[in-house]
Amino acid sequence: MTGLRKRVTVGFLSIVCLLFFSGMVSFLELSHLSRDTGEILKANKRNIELAKEMLDAAHEQNIALIRLSVFGDRSCDSLCRKSMERLENTLLVAQSEALEKSFLDSLAFATTELRLVTDNYLAFGGAARADSPAALRPDSLGGRWYSEEYQALYGRLTAAIKSYMTSTQSSLVPRAEQMKKNAYRAVTPVLISLAVMIAIVLMLFYFMSIYCVTPIERMNKGLGDWLSFRVPFAVKGDLKDEVLELKEKIESRINISKQTKS
Repeated sequence: MTGLRKRVTVGFLSIVCLLFFSGMVSFLELSHLSRDTGEILKANKRNIELAKEMLDAAHEQNIALIRLSVFGDRSCDSLCRKSMERLENTLLVAQSEALEKSFLDSLAFATTELRLVTDNYLAFGGAARADSPAALRPDSLGGRWYSEEYQALYGRLTAAIKSYMTSTQSSLVPRAEQMKKNAYRAVTPVLISLAVMIAIVLMLFYFMSIYCVTPIERMNKGLGDWLSFRVPFAVKGDLKDEVLELKEKIESRINISKQTKS
Protein backbone atom coordinates (compact mmCIF):
# COMPACT_ATOMS: atom_id res chain seq x y z
CA MET A 1 0.00 0.00 0.00
CA THR A 2 1.47 3.31 -1.09
CA GLY A 3 1.82 6.29 1.22
CA LEU A 4 -1.11 8.46 0.14
CA ARG A 5 -3.54 5.57 -0.04
CA LYS A 6 -2.30 4.34 3.34
CA ARG A 7 -2.90 7.70 5.02
CA VAL A 8 -6.41 8.03 3.58
CA THR A 9 -7.27 4.43 4.48
CA VAL A 10 -5.98 4.76 8.04
CA GLY A 11 -7.91 8.01 8.51
CA PHE A 12 -11.25 6.62 7.37
CA LEU A 13 -10.74 3.30 9.16
CA SER A 14 -10.14 5.28 12.34
CA ILE A 15 -13.51 6.96 11.88
CA VAL A 16 -15.21 3.61 11.27
CA CYS A 17 -13.61 2.02 14.34
CA LEU A 18 -14.54 5.00 16.48
CA LEU A 19 -18.14 4.85 15.25
CA PHE A 20 -18.29 1.13 15.94
CA PHE A 21 -16.83 1.47 19.44
CA SER A 22 -19.10 4.34 20.46
CA GLY A 23 -22.10 2.54 18.98
CA MET A 24 -21.37 -0.62 20.96
CA VAL A 25 -20.91 1.31 24.22
CA SER A 26 -24.14 3.22 23.65
CA PHE A 27 -25.96 0.00 22.76
CA LEU A 28 -24.82 -1.69 25.97
CA GLU A 29 -25.80 1.30 28.10
CA LEU A 30 -29.18 1.56 26.40
CA SER A 31 -29.70 -2.18 26.96
CA HIS A 32 -29.04 -1.71 30.67
CA LEU A 33 -31.41 1.26 30.72
CA SER A 34 -34.12 -0.74 28.96
CA ARG A 35 -33.65 -3.67 31.32
CA ASP A 36 -33.87 -1.44 34.42
CA THR A 37 -37.00 0.24 33.09
CA GLY A 38 -38.58 -3.14 32.38
CA GLU A 39 -37.75 -4.40 35.87
CA ILE A 40 -39.29 -1.33 37.51
CA LEU A 41 -42.47 -1.61 35.46
CA LYS A 42 -42.67 -5.36 36.05
CA ALA A 43 -42.23 -4.97 39.81
CA ASN A 44 -44.81 -2.20 39.94
CA LYS A 45 -47.30 -4.27 37.95
CA ARG A 46 -46.68 -7.32 40.15
CA ASN A 47 -47.22 -5.26 43.32
CA ILE A 48 -50.52 -3.97 41.98
CA GLU A 49 -51.65 -7.49 41.06
CA LEU A 50 -50.82 -8.88 44.51
CA ALA A 51 -52.41 -5.91 46.25
CA LYS A 52 -55.58 -6.33 44.18
CA GLU A 53 -55.69 -10.02 45.07
CA MET A 54 -55.37 -9.20 48.78
CA LEU A 55 -58.00 -6.47 48.57
CA ASP A 56 -60.40 -8.86 46.85
CA ALA A 57 -59.79 -11.51 49.50
CA ALA A 58 -60.24 -9.00 52.33
CA HIS A 59 -63.43 -7.68 50.74
CA GLU A 60 -64.86 -11.18 50.35
CA GLN A 61 -64.07 -11.96 53.97
CA ASN A 62 -65.60 -8.68 55.08
CA ILE A 63 -68.86 -9.42 53.24
CA ALA A 64 -68.88 -12.99 54.56
CA LEU A 65 -68.28 -11.83 58.11
CA ILE A 66 -71.05 -9.23 57.87
CA ARG A 67 -73.49 -11.90 56.76
CA LEU A 68 -72.21 -14.24 59.44
CA SER A 69 -72.01 -11.87 62.41
CA VAL A 70 -74.95 -9.57 61.68
CA PHE A 71 -77.37 -11.85 59.85
CA GLY A 72 -76.26 -15.19 61.23
CA ASP A 73 -75.75 -16.84 57.86
CA ARG A 74 -73.64 -19.89 58.74
CA SER A 75 -73.15 -20.76 55.08
CA CYS A 76 -70.59 -17.95 54.97
CA ASP A 77 -68.37 -19.70 57.53
CA SER A 78 -66.39 -21.61 54.91
CA LEU A 79 -66.21 -18.57 52.61
CA CYS A 80 -64.78 -16.54 55.47
CA ARG A 81 -62.07 -19.13 56.13
CA LYS A 82 -61.22 -19.50 52.44
CA SER A 83 -60.95 -15.74 51.98
CA MET A 84 -58.63 -15.49 54.98
CA GLU A 85 -56.43 -18.29 53.62
CA ARG A 86 -56.39 -16.60 50.22
CA LEU A 87 -55.29 -13.36 51.84
CA GLU A 88 -52.51 -15.07 53.83
CA ASN A 89 -51.28 -17.06 50.84
CA THR A 90 -51.07 -13.92 48.72
CA LEU A 91 -49.18 -12.20 51.54
CA LEU A 92 -46.67 -15.07 51.63
CA VAL A 93 -46.13 -14.71 47.87
CA ALA A 94 -45.59 -10.96 48.28
CA GLN A 95 -43.09 -11.57 51.10
CA SER A 96 -41.16 -14.11 49.03
CA GLU A 97 -40.93 -11.79 46.02
CA ALA A 98 -40.32 -8.49 47.83
CA LEU A 99 -36.84 -6.99 47.64
CA GLU A 100 -37.59 -4.65 50.54
CA LYS A 101 -39.62 -6.56 53.15
CA SER A 102 -40.02 -3.65 55.55
CA PHE A 103 -42.99 -2.44 53.51
CA LEU A 104 -44.81 -5.65 54.41
CA ASP A 105 -44.35 -5.53 58.20
CA SER A 106 -47.47 -3.48 58.90
CA LEU A 107 -49.46 -5.58 56.42
CA ALA A 108 -48.34 -8.84 58.04
CA PHE A 109 -49.18 -7.47 61.49
CA ALA A 110 -52.65 -6.33 60.36
CA THR A 111 -53.30 -9.69 58.71
CA THR A 112 -52.29 -11.55 61.89
CA GLU A 113 -54.59 -9.36 63.98
CA LEU A 114 -57.48 -9.97 61.61
CA ARG A 115 -56.80 -13.72 61.60
CA LEU A 116 -56.85 -13.91 65.40
CA VAL A 117 -60.08 -11.91 65.73
CA THR A 118 -61.74 -13.87 62.94
CA ASP A 119 -60.72 -17.27 64.33
CA ASN A 120 -61.83 -16.24 67.79
CA TYR A 121 -65.27 -15.20 66.51
CA LEU A 122 -65.69 -18.32 64.37
CA ALA A 123 -64.67 -20.52 67.30
CA PHE A 124 -66.81 -18.87 69.98
CA GLY A 125 -69.15 -16.11 68.82
CA GLY A 126 -70.33 -17.78 65.63
CA ALA A 127 -70.68 -21.20 67.24
CA ALA A 128 -72.81 -19.79 70.05
CA ARG A 129 -75.14 -18.16 67.54
CA ALA A 130 -75.49 -21.31 65.45
CA ASP A 131 -77.61 -23.00 68.13
CA SER A 132 -79.67 -19.90 68.81
CA PRO A 133 -83.32 -19.81 67.66
CA ALA A 134 -82.63 -16.40 66.11
CA ALA A 135 -79.70 -17.63 64.05
CA LEU A 136 -81.09 -16.26 60.81
CA ARG A 137 -82.18 -12.90 62.19
CA PRO A 138 -80.20 -9.70 62.47
CA ASP A 139 -78.09 -9.77 65.62
CA SER A 140 -77.36 -6.57 67.51
CA LEU A 141 -74.52 -8.24 69.44
CA GLY A 142 -72.91 -9.46 66.25
CA GLY A 143 -73.35 -6.05 64.67
CA ARG A 144 -71.78 -4.44 67.71
CA TRP A 145 -68.85 -6.85 67.57
CA TYR A 146 -68.39 -6.08 63.89
CA SER A 147 -68.47 -2.31 64.31
CA GLU A 148 -66.41 -2.19 67.52
CA GLU A 149 -63.76 -4.83 66.87
CA TYR A 150 -63.65 -6.12 63.35
CA GLN A 151 -64.31 -2.97 61.31
CA ALA A 152 -61.30 -1.10 62.71
CA LEU A 153 -58.99 -4.05 61.99
CA TYR A 154 -60.43 -4.35 58.51
CA GLY A 155 -59.75 -0.66 57.92
CA ARG A 156 -56.13 -1.04 59.09
CA LEU A 157 -55.70 -4.05 56.84
CA THR A 158 -56.99 -2.31 53.71
CA ALA A 159 -54.85 0.74 54.51
CA ALA A 160 -51.78 -1.51 54.84
CA ILE A 161 -52.60 -3.20 51.52
CA LYS A 162 -52.93 0.18 49.78
CA SER A 163 -49.66 1.27 51.35
CA TYR A 164 -48.01 -1.87 49.99
CA MET A 165 -49.53 -1.14 46.58
CA THR A 166 -47.77 2.22 46.47
CA SER A 167 -44.59 1.02 48.20
CA THR A 168 -42.73 0.68 44.90
CA GLN A 169 -43.21 4.39 44.29
CA SER A 170 -40.82 5.23 47.14
CA SER A 171 -38.14 3.07 45.56
CA LEU A 172 -38.62 4.65 42.16
CA VAL A 173 -36.76 7.85 43.05
CA PRO A 174 -33.26 6.34 43.54
CA ARG A 175 -33.79 3.95 40.65
CA ALA A 176 -34.95 6.81 38.43
CA GLU A 177 -31.81 8.72 39.37
CA GLN A 178 -29.72 5.70 38.44
CA MET A 179 -31.58 5.43 35.12
CA LYS A 180 -30.88 9.12 34.52
CA LYS A 181 -27.16 8.50 35.04
CA ASN A 182 -27.33 5.49 32.72
CA ALA A 183 -28.98 7.65 30.06
CA TYR A 184 -26.17 10.18 30.33
CA ARG A 185 -23.63 7.38 30.15
CA ALA A 186 -25.34 6.06 27.03
CA VAL A 187 -25.22 9.45 25.30
CA THR A 188 -21.73 10.51 26.43
CA PRO A 189 -19.74 8.10 24.19
CA VAL A 190 -21.69 9.32 21.18
CA LEU A 191 -20.94 12.95 22.00
CA ILE A 192 -17.26 12.21 22.60
CA SER A 193 -17.06 10.21 19.38
CA LEU A 194 -18.78 13.03 17.50
CA ALA A 195 -16.24 15.55 18.76
CA VAL A 196 -13.31 13.24 17.94
CA MET A 197 -14.72 12.46 14.49
CA ILE A 198 -15.09 16.16 13.72
CA ALA A 199 -11.46 16.65 14.73
CA ILE A 200 -10.35 13.70 12.58
CA VAL A 201 -12.33 14.89 9.57
CA LEU A 202 -10.86 18.38 9.89
CA MET A 203 -7.37 16.88 10.13
CA LEU A 204 -8.02 14.73 7.06
CA PHE A 205 -9.32 17.76 5.20
CA TYR A 206 -6.23 19.77 6.16
CA PHE A 207 -3.70 17.09 5.23
CA MET A 208 -5.54 16.18 2.03
CA SER A 209 -5.51 19.85 1.07
CA ILE A 210 -1.82 20.28 1.94
CA TYR A 211 -0.42 17.05 0.51
CA CYS A 212 -2.85 16.21 -2.27
CA VAL A 213 -5.37 18.78 -3.48
CA THR A 214 -3.19 21.92 -3.46
CA PRO A 215 -0.11 20.26 -5.10
CA ILE A 216 -2.29 18.70 -7.83
CA GLU A 217 -3.93 22.07 -8.51
CA ARG A 218 -0.48 23.69 -8.74
CA MET A 219 0.83 20.96 -11.01
CA ASN A 220 -2.25 21.23 -13.22
CA LYS A 221 -1.83 25.01 -13.51
CA GLY A 222 1.93 24.70 -14.06
CA LEU A 223 1.47 22.07 -16.76
CA GLY A 224 -1.22 24.16 -18.45
CA ASP A 225 1.02 27.25 -18.40
CA TRP A 226 3.89 25.28 -19.92
CA LEU A 227 1.72 23.83 -22.68
CA SER A 228 0.11 27.16 -23.50
CA PHE A 229 2.83 29.71 -22.91
CA ARG A 230 5.97 27.63 -22.42
CA VAL A 231 6.27 28.95 -18.89
CA PRO A 232 8.79 26.83 -16.96
CA PHE A 233 7.08 24.11 -14.95
CA ALA A 234 7.88 24.84 -11.30
CA VAL A 235 5.69 23.57 -8.48
CA LYS A 236 6.70 24.56 -4.97
CA GLY A 237 5.50 22.93 -1.79
CA ASP A 238 6.03 20.02 0.54
CA LEU A 239 5.37 17.15 -1.85
CA LYS A 240 5.43 13.55 -0.71
CA ASP A 241 4.72 10.03 -1.92
CA GLU A 242 2.70 9.66 -5.13
CA VAL A 243 2.29 13.42 -5.60
CA LEU A 244 6.07 13.84 -5.58
CA GLU A 245 6.43 10.96 -8.05
CA LEU A 246 3.81 12.57 -10.31
CA LYS A 247 5.69 15.90 -10.24
CA GLU A 248 8.97 14.19 -11.05
CA LYS A 249 7.38 12.28 -13.96
CA ILE A 250 5.88 15.49 -15.38
CA GLU A 251 9.24 17.24 -15.12
CA SER A 252 10.90 14.25 -16.76
CA ARG A 253 8.44 14.32 -19.68
CA ILE A 254 8.91 18.07 -20.08
CA ASN A 255 12.71 17.67 -20.14
CA ILE A 256 12.44 14.86 -22.72
CA SER A 257 10.16 17.06 -24.82
CA LYS A 258 12.65 19.93 -24.65
CA GLN A 259 15.54 17.68 -25.65
CA THR A 260 13.58 16.27 -28.57
CA LYS A 261 12.75 19.72 -29.94
CA SER A 262 16.27 20.94 -29.52
